[in-house]
This record gives sequence, structure tokens and C-alpha cells, in this order.
Amino acid sequence: MKQKKLKILAEILGGYSRANDEFLFQCPYCDHHKRKLSINIDKNLFKCWRCDTRGRNIFRVIRKFGNHNHKSTWLGFTAEINYSELEDFLNPKEVEKQTVEMPKEFISLANRKAPLTSNTARSYLSNRGLTKQDIIWWKMGYCSSGDYEGRVVIPSFDEEGDMNYFVSRSYDRKFYPRYKNPPVGRNIIFNDLFVDWTSNIVLVEGVFDAVVAGRNAIPLLGSTVAGNSKLLEKIVKKDAAVYIAMDPDAKKKELEIIKTLLDYDIEVWRVDVGDHEDVGSMTKQQFSEKLENAALINSENYLMLTLAMSL
Repeated sequence: MKQKKLKILAEILGGYSRANDEFLFQCPYCDHHKRKLSINIDKNLFKCWRCDTRGRNIFRVIRKFGNHNHKSTWLGFTAEINYSELEDFLNPKEVEKQTVEMPKEFISLANRKAPLTSNTARSYLSNRGLTKQDIIWWKMGYCSSGDYEGRVVIPSFDEEGDMNYFVSRSYDRKFYPRYKNPPVGRNIIFNDLFVDWTSNIVLVEGVFDAVVAGRNAIPLLGSTVAGNSKLLEKIVKKDAAVYIAMDPDAKKKELEIIKTLLDYDIEVWRVDVGDHEDVGSMTKQQFSEKLENAALINSENYLMLTLAMSL
């Protein structure tokens, strides 16, 4: 097994040398010309002695720099995460399952034969840059009457396929407030059913930000990532790499989330949205470029980031 894993690492990272129980590779994070990335396969640890990138799950390296075959083969070998230090997450207190019902007036916008009342909702979404594919993927609909009249409705499904929340946003200025959501808790993972936890996760503020950020984006819906968060629990258990793309006016919240994730040794990348109001105001291409230029955050440069964002 160890030799098979070493073969995969060599295919991804190139040549290596051995130092006792560790294998030394060139670090793909900092591209230093010497072999500074130390990997201990037995202990499932890696660390670069130059850029200080480190982790307790070698699959992070596989996930970021390997191809699909590398990732699927590695995952087939073993469950990578050591949960010995995560007792609270391994033995969580039983929480009552949250389910909600769709408004009875809901009409799917994926239906080509939707009534004429759908035109205004479709125009609103089109003006926001959403495509037909977006509407179908996010299962969007609208209500032309009832408590959610004049609103686009976007449902969320838990990992078992049950609806646990929905977001409604007015498409007509005469309907206030702009957002009107069900009177239930928001300690959920929005659309957990469709999240690929073996790939990178993108955390954003709202659901329209998530549409722009991609199908593996999770909107926080105004909440945060705290100790009792189902989202934090899932991120830690899956050891998912997280890209954070918060609104420019949410610096304090962004820093708190980054700090929490770093405390659990999660791989964190910060996406700078620049002068844009939020991710939802960007095109998908613009966000993709920002994502490509995301900065890896660790315990050392977190302090520098804190100082820079406080100016």
C-alpha cells in the first residue's frame, strides 16, 4: 500500500529522496527548486520546510495537484483522516432533522410550459446573468401569489435529499423585504445533496453569489462557521479545502471564519473580490480568474492578513 501511494506522489510531484520515514519532494505550493516538501505516508502528514504549507491529510496534495485518476485511486486505498482529536465531531449531540415544505404556490422555472406570469421572474434572473442551466441546476422557481408572491424561490436539500431551507428574493420592487425566507434555523449546509466533498469548497455570502462561484459553492446565508456549525463539522470530517470569497464589507466575519478553519488545520484559500460589491455582481469568468489567484492562508500570514485588512 505504501509503495502504491508513493508511486502516485511521484507521478504528481516528480522525483524524491528519502530521509528516515519521510520522503522529500519539490513543493508545488512554493515551487522551490530544492526538495523541501516532507511527506510521511505512515503518519499521513506533509510539511514544506520553506513555505510552511502543512497538513494532516496527504490527500490535500493529491486533490489539488493530481488528476481524477490519482484522486480516485488514492481514495480507494484508505480513509485518510485521523479523527482521534475530533471527538466532539465524531460523537455529535443528536440534532432534530430540519425539513421545510415548498410554498404551495411555487412554480418551477425549469418548466418550459410555465405560465406567462413567469416572464418577469425569468427577466429578473436573466438580468442578473443567470442562464437556463443555472435555473435548472439550482431548481429555481417563483411564486405569483401567496406569502411569497413576486419572489424567486431557490430550494436547498440536505444530504438525504430532503428540503431543509429555501431562499426567496423579490423580483418586483413593490415586494419588501427583498429577502423573505422560512422561519426556521439556518444551521444547515445549503444544497449538501449536490456538494462534492472530495473537491474544493467555496464559501460565499448568499445564494446568488454561489450561482456565480460554481456548483461546489456553499452560501452562508448570513450565518458564520462556529463551533456548533453543521457546515464546520462536515468540512472538518471531510477535510475539505476551503476557498473563502466574502463581501468586501464583511472583513471581520471573514477573518473569524479563516481563524476557525485554521484552528482545525483546514487548508484555507482567500479569494479577493477586489472592487466588486460581492461575488454575485461578478461574471463567472471574472470570479474564475479571482479564484485562480486565491492566496493560501496559514497561521503565519494570517497575522499579516489581519493587519492588512484592519487598515
